[in-house]
Amino acid sequence: MSGAIVVGYTATDAGADAAALGARLARSIGARLHLVLVLPAEGTRSPAVVPPERAYEEHIRAQAKKWVEDAIVRLPQAITRTGHVRIAESFAEGLISAGEEFGARLIVVGAAGGGLFGRHRLGSVASELLHSSTIPVALAPAGTAGQDDHVIPRVTVAVGTRPGAENLLDEAASIATESGVGLRLVSLVPFDVPPGLDTGAIRLAGSTHAHEVLAVAKELLPLDLGAVVEEAPGDTVEDAVANLSWLPGEVVLVGSSRLAQPRRLFLGSTAAKMLHELPVPMIVVPRTRAEAGVR
Repeated sequence: MSGAIVVGYTATDAGADAAALGARLARSIGARLHLVLVLPAEGTRSPAVVPPERAYEEHIRAQAKKWVEDAIVRLPQAITRTGHVRIAESFAEGLISAGEEFGARLIVVGAAGGGLFGRHRLGSVASELLHSSTIPVALAPAGTAGQDDHVIPRVTVAVGTRPGAENLLDEAASIATESGVGLRLVSLVPFDVPPGLDTGAIRLAGSTHAHEVLAVAKELLPLDLGAVVEEAPGDTVEDAVANLSWLPGEVVLVGSSRLAQPRRLFLGSTAAKMLHELPVPMIVVPRTRAEAGVR
C-alpha cells in the first residue's frame, strides 16, 4: 500500500464530496483511507450556563462516531478504511495532526456550501489548511459524491517558470505512476512571465519551457506511461482553464505560492484563478525549495 489519505469529514454534502474524492484517490494509488471528523474543543462541553457534564460530552462524541461509522459503510468495500473522531482547537488543526500521525500523502476536504455544482468554493477549513499544512491538500469540487468514476483516469500538472517545481513534478509523476495513468503537463508560462514581453516571445518561452519539463517528466515515469504537453489556450488563466479539456475524475496538481513558507502551503494568484474555473479536484503541493512551481 502507498501511504495514507486523510479525509476531513462532516455529515454534509461537502463531507460526502471529500469522502468520495478520498476513496477515488485511495483506490487509485493503493492507500489506506482515514475518515476524520474533528470536533471543536469547546463544542464538546456543555453550555456555560450549566456545570459541565460528562454525559453531554459523551452524547456529542457518540453522535459524531455514528456519522463516521455511517460514512465508512458507504465507502467502497475494496478500500482499507478506518474512521476517527478527534478533538482539536480547529478542524484544520485536527486534520493536520491526524495527517502527521498517519503519515498521510494527502489531506482531502470538500467545498464550502453555496458553491456551484462541479465547482470549487474555499471555506474556512480549506483556507486554514492552505495556510498551515505541510501535507498536500486535495480540494473536492461540489458534486464529487455524485460521480460514478472509481479511479483517476489522468493526472494533470500545471507548471510555470518559477524555480523549485521539482517537488510538484515528482508528486504528479508519483500519483500517475501509482495510478497507472498518463501525465499531462499544462504550461502556464504565458501567465507566469514578466510583464512587457511581446506575445510571440511569451509563446516561444512557453513552448521551450514546457518541452524541457516534458523531458524531465518522461524520466520520472515508467516506460509504459506517457507524458504529454498541452499549452493552455486563452489570454487569461480563467480562459485557459475553461478551454482545456478535462476527463471526468482526473486531478490537477499545482505548487504552492512562492510567498509561502518552506514546506507549507499558500494558494497563489495563478492557482486561485484556476480554482474558479476548474471542474475537477485540485491538489496543492507544498514547496520544499526556495520557490514554487506555480504562483
